[in-house]
Amino acid sequence: MLVFDWFSTLAAGSDFPRDAASELQERGFVVIPGPAPSARMELLADAYNVAVSSATGDDTKIGSTTTRVSDFVNRGTAFDDLYVFPPLLEACCRVIGRPFKLSSLHARTLRPHTPAQELHVDVPRDSADWPLLGFILMIDEFRPDNGATRFVPGSHRWLRPPENTISDLRAEHDDQVLACGSAGSLLIFNGSAWHGHTKNTSSGPRRSLQGAFIPREGRAGTDFAARMQPETRARFGPLARYVLAL
Repeated sequence: MLVFDWFSTLAAGSDFPRDAASELQERGFVVIPGPAPSARMELLADAYNVAVSSATGDDTKIGSTTTRVSDFVNRGTAFDDLYVFPPLLEACCRVIGRPFKLSSLHARTLRPHTPAQELHVDVPRDSADWPLLGFILMIDEFRPDNGATRFVPGSHRWLRPPENTISDLRAEHDDQVLACGSAGSLLIFNGSAWHGHTKNTSSGPRRSLQGAFIPREGRAGTDFAARMQPETRARFGPLARYVLAL
């Protein structure tokens, strides 16, 4: 039986703008318009709130600055467009460079009046898990006062991670740039780039959907096949099945 070559088809696409591709390659991150038009963002934000509030058990992780809820593949149709968004998948082809799959998709809410996150990488360049492409859909606007993610441009090419280079990982880096954007914007980044959320000095939470793609042979952060609900599987087309390695 012939197997459709999704990777080659996606790699040959033209939905990821050339200037965005260049920025991702050179700086290690880029912000582009996301899959949901502005008119749909209120509905998406409402769906986010419902999904987060209804999560139970180990699906919710409360950290020092953020609250995470895992597996947004199985939390409603409102989130289906994100992980099959053509520009995002084309970016995967460029960064990962071989067949890939979704590793994780979760909600992450940065609580108000919280400190900055330490600069870190999601995967070091010398790791067996390299490469990785990360993405963040901004449910709320990302601003300098509410914890917008910071990046050190070009750091995705560096072999040494920040913890082996600088002493204060929470301090502002001389070269850092904030990835700000309106609600609905999509932040795409190389997982080897130095990054971390900044402090949220505002009085409100800052919501986002975050995820990662990895090489197809890698071990995913979420076992989507094991968690798949029948109603979720029933609505998948061929591309979604490829992305989820089903």
